[in-house]
Amino acid sequence: MEGSAFDAIVLGGGAAGLFFARVASQRGRRVLLVEHMPEVGKKILISGGGRCNFTNTGTEAHHFLSANPHFCKSALAGFSPQDFIAVVEAHGIPYHEKTLGQLFCDGSARQIVRMLVDDCLAGGVRILVGCETRSVRLVDEFEVQTSQGSFTAGALVVATGGLSIPPVGATDLGYRIATQFALPIEPTRPALVPLVLSEGDRRRFGALSGVSTEGVVSAGESRFREALLFTHRGLSGPAILQASSYWREGESVTIDLLPGMRLSSALRRHRADGLRTTPAGLLSRYLPRRLVEAWCEGQMPSRPLSQWSDGEIETFAARFHDWRVLPAGTEGYAKAEVTAGGVSTEGLSSKTLEARDVRGLFFIGEVVDVTGWLGGFNFQWAWASAHSAAGAV
Repeated sequence: MEGSAFDAIVLGGGAAGLFFARVASQRGRRVLLVEHMPEVGKKILISGGGRCNFTNTGTEAHHFLSANPHFCKSALAGFSPQDFIAVVEAHGIPYHEKTLGQLFCDGSARQIVRMLVDDCLAGGVRILVGCETRSVRLVDEFEVQTSQGSFTAGALVVATGGLSIPPVGATDLGYRIATQFALPIEPTRPALVPLVLSEGDRRRFGALSGVSTEGVVSAGESRFREALLFTHRGLSGPAILQASSYWREGESVTIDLLPGMRLSSALRRHRADGLRTTPAGLLSRYLPRRLVEAWCEGQMPSRPLSQWSDGEIETFAARFHDWRVLPAGTEGYAKAEVTAGGVSTEGLSSKTLEARDVRGLFFIGEVVDVTGWLGGFNFQWAWASAHSAAGAV
């Protein structure tokens, strides 16, 4: 079919690309999907521990980062989590809510990929895998030169994702195409990514690798209360990953290791008991002992609470509730779940995701400067942005 004309060519066989092809083909459009990896849906397959956290029932605009925080509202309103749930249910895929509105397949993420592929094939979508996009140009229509031939279409949909997790196919193709057509790019950075501690903090806390606890982690004005996990290089876990999207190099993150508890009051109560309890001994009732010992080392004198002054108690408690950590960096795109930044929303229609100055050119999913929180929000953006674009082709 080299040289055959299509209504739309979609570059990228991830969540956004597959869903666009599904919806557009159901509208009677002739769609070609081009994926450079040997199979589609690679990132879907590894998501959610292999069970795919395919949406979040509580999705709202404030769960997304963007230079324009209002941009995502139209697409999210046009295709809700309940709309995608209806697709999943129609295919008989069992699912469950894990926590905080996060929905996962009971079985495997492969069920979501199979659902999308089956619907694409039923709609007549042609899927090319292991197919490299070599060049794109626009004359009267878009012409895409690939390793498997040259194809034309009236619409080109860029669903190439970001730079995160290179082994599943991350490339900068989408940003290069945007630049080719003079669309602005917001600076990219790893998001939902573990943080690396400074050398001094690694010496102090590196032995805690595998220890986890609940905490409140703050970066900028954003606060997240979830689990945090110590690694041999730094900090991870949901609370850290969430905060990482808001963290900037050179800034600190703040951690409250006992959220919801007034440590100073507890310390004073135990001091009044007259027992020879130390702060570390008391804290070990609430937190892993290894964490307490590492954190308390060098912070305050190791003596019974009965010998502590009110000022010492207040100072110690304040440090524990307001532990300031200056990360040395992040684990980078190799460990980042998503890429923040990307194709600027300034150049796109919020209703259709079409480039304002290039008719027929669309950008959807992670390649756009819209980045969701952890917990199914990025998948919901993929479905919603794809649905908006498919409705305009």
